Amino acid sequence: METTDCARLFSSTVLADLFPAERADAFFEALYGDAEDGAYDIRLVFVTQEKNRLTFAFELHQRPGKCLACNLTYGLPQVFARHPVIGIGRLAGDIASILGISADAIEWTLGQTQEHSRSLHSVPLHFVVKG
Repeated sequence: METTDCARLFSSTVLADLFPAERADAFFEALYGDAEDGAYDIRLVFVTQEKNRLTFAFELHQRPGKCLACNLTYGLPQVFARHPVIGIGRLAGDIASILGISADAIEWTLGQTQEHSRSLHSVPLHFVVKG
């Protein structure tokens, strides 16, 4: 992958369009039947680029009056990987499109949940551009 200013390509505005804030409510609606039962908001952020690897993260921000307990977030990589509302495959296609490559030229993996503070956890999302 050519050197690209990915921080500019994947600005907070672009990422909010790719992964809108309302998706957290839809996720909790699907899981619990009510979006109000969700303990956190989900935001997609760009982290870094290293050669052909881009790292993003799903930031989990505690909602007011809710508890962002580790036991709620440590199993999320497995859930996010296959949940249709999160739609990582679709997101990978969108990322590939922004990069100007085909969707089959990019692979993704999720890392383990990271606890930054009591009110902020994140799930790393790695994309590797093949070739």
